[in-house]
Amino acid sequence: MVKAEGIRKSFGSKIVLRGIDLQVNEGETLAIFGPNGAGKTTLIRMITAVSPPTTGNIWVLGYDLKAHARMVKAMLGVVPQADNLDPDLTVLQNLMTFARYFEIPRQEARQRSMEVLRLFQLDDRCKGKIDELSGGMKRRLLIARGLINQPRILILDEPTIGLDPQAKYLVWDKLRELKSQGVTQLLPTQNMEEASTLCDRVAIMHQGKVLALDTPKKLIAQYVGDDIWEIEINSGEWDKLRGKLENNRLESEKVGGKLHVFHVSDRELLRRLVDIPESLSRRHATLEDVFFKITGRTLAE
Repeated sequence: MVKAEGIRKSFGSKIVLRGIDLQVNEGETLAIFGPNGAGKTTLIRMITAVSPPTTGNIWVLGYDLKAHARMVKAMLGVVPQADNLDPDLTVLQNLMTFARYFEIPRQEARQRSMEVLRLFQLDDRCKGKIDELSGGMKRRLLIARGLINQPRILILDEPTIGLDPQAKYLVWDKLRELKSQGVTQLLPTQNMEEASTLCDRVAIMHQGKVLALDTPKKLIAQYVGDDIWEIEINSGEWDKLRGKLENNRLESEKVGGKLHVFHVSDRELLRRLVDIPESLSRRHATLEDVFFKITGRTLAE
């Protein structure tokens, strides 16, 4: 559905994307996960034909973006991170006006608008003004607007940013419903729980590169193991314990006042290496552990 090869993007001397290769398969939900400045938004601007790559090629639905940008835009549903709803129009008018960009006949546009409003439980607000909506309602309306042209590919930039738990789970449920209907979804996100819950695969981006790409389960197994063992220890004992772990081929990382130990296959060996058993605990590994393992914990902007 989407294929990018050798995508690079520079603004003057500043390099933002450093050779991105990416493929999104039909019907899958793919998360692009990374911190601010990783290049997620820039990559999405390339895919949605808003900004051309400096070098490289992108195909969407088999069409070369360089030659068919207008056609491709008509087949995409795009939900921006920022609220760009028109406050001078009602909820329904926002959708009806947006439908005109796709040359959807007025009667059909109204029917589609009411359908997506019902999908996101906003039909009772159809005559209301945008300023009367809560932040969560506006976010749901933005997603509803992105569906007005019945896209085959839906691109959602931070789909649940700013939502309370009830609204977040409602949106997640509707995105799963769309996936079951065959809609391919691309989710740039910083929400690791969202990536783990909704997505078939996750691309981890950092400093303009895709550093890892696989299913959440496989990424966790490959980089940190299914469980993380945490050891609380006094600062004076760091080097001694790390030396013991290294001698027994156990990989560890210092995180605050703890040592994190990865890929532990022999639990009894680890327990024997720790002087105070009570300082040792285990938890399930997450994509957050994978991200920090790959990119480090230093703030990079």
